Amino acid sequence: MSYFPPADPAWDRIDPAAAGLDVGAFAAAARHAIEHETPWPRDLAIPIAGDFGEAPPWNETLGPVRPRGGPSGVIVRGGRVVAEWGDTSRADLTFSVAKSYLSILAGIAWDRGMIGDVDELVRRTVDDGGFDPPHNDAITWRHLLQQTSEWEGTLWDKPDLIDRNRTVAGRPTEGEKGTHRKLRAPGGFWEYNDVRVNRLSLALLRLWRRPLPDVFRDEVMDPIGASHGWEWHGYRNSYVEIDGRRVQSVSGGSHWGGGVFIGAADQARIGLMLLRGGVWGTRRILSEGWIALMREPCPLYPNYGALWWLNTGRGLYPSAPEGSYYARGAGGNITWIDPGLDIAAVLRWVDPAAADGFMRLVVSAVS
Repeated sequence: MSYFPPADPAWDRIDPAAAGLDVGAFAAAARHAIEHETPWPRDLAIPIAGDFGEAPPWNETLGPVRPRGGPSGVIVRGGRVVAEWGDTSRADLTFSVAKSYLSILAGIAWDRGMIGDVDELVRRTVDDGGFDPPHNDAITWRHLLQQTSEWEGTLWDKPDLIDRNRTVAGRPTEGEKGTHRKLRAPGGFWEYNDVRVNRLSLALLRLWRRPLPDVFRDEVMDPIGASHGWEWHGYRNSYVEIDGRRVQSVSGGSHWGGGVFIGAADQARIGLMLLRGGVWGTRRILSEGWIALMREPCPLYPNYGALWWLNTGRGLYPSAPEGSYYARGAGGNITWIDPGLDIAAVLRWVDPAAADGFMRLVVSAVS
């Protein structure tokens, strides 16, 4: 029977040697993470205002920001902790890891029939002017989830133009970030873009008609026994009216502040839930069908699924198995899930250039 830890902070630790694993390799992986701290400063206000290549007023911070801690992380195998380092309970910003959490919320909505089909036009269920003709009316849920929507507009004082021609994962662009690029038809171009993900978050808020942090707490975090120390924020100007109530629409990252503050231990619980096919104990959190959809490569960029990063062709991390998938955030924040190795690992504030080396050491520990 699969092991699931009791509510936070309880979690069984196991000696890797007792599980027939390479103790030295696990220790080396943890040491590697500690010794390769992200080059970002502890004061996150500095990179948020300056590391995304935006001039004023586009670089204005709109959501809460706090200083980060040092490197931390955890490796879970067989449901039990085999290695951990740093303060795994400290709730820090996670940047674009929040995008993957939006995917989970979209999946729960899909499981319940609130989204009938991911290829359905968003405007059929979300009619708030954001998906009107002549361009945005052709956008589907799949387009938003795969970052191919080409949504055009301004949301929370940020125009989608900010992230046109954005370079991510070494992909070439047509020009400098934030400069004009002729839009393709929805579904015709892959581009990493935070404004469009925030538009997805607002669409999900319209669909759920409840604050998304409340939905995430009730449907995911409380059932998996997470701590109560995590938070999810939007911006000071990202409020809308839902059924007569003023509700904040949360951001899908921390590009302009806000987003998810969470500790590595809570992130590992989310990873274990997905590793177990969407189940926690006797309760199903997310369907296997949605997890399969999350891991379906986008035809325009096979290393990306539905707001989750994929290792298709080992193109993202050569040292990790091809079946691995990831929630990734700027500054060196990674949740790594590998069903084949039965591994869920969380890296916080590790130099992104050192991530593959970490995975190589973990793979050697279980091989």
